[in-house]
Amino acid sequence: MVYNYFNGKTVEATDMQLDSIYLTKALFSEVNPIPVKAAMNILGYNAGIPRLPLIEMTESGKQKLKNELKNFGLIK
Repeated sequence: MVYNYFNGKTVEATDMQLDSIYLTKALFSEVNPIPVKAAMNILGYNAGIPRLPLIEMTESGKQKLKNELKNFGLIK
C-alpha cells in the first residue's frame, strides 16, 4: 500500500486500505497489543500472551478477529 502510494498509484493504495479496514478494526478492537498477539498466535507464530495488567483477548473478540483474518485471506 505504501509502495503504491509513493509510486503515484494512489487509487491502488486507497483500494488496498479500504480492503483492509475491517481487519484493521479487528486488530484495534481491544487494547493494543492484545489483538495483535492474538492474531500472531492464530497465524501460527508463538507470540505468547500479554503481560499483566493486560489479559488475553475475549473468545468473541478472537472469533471476530479470526473471521477477518479469513476474509482477508491470511488463514483458511
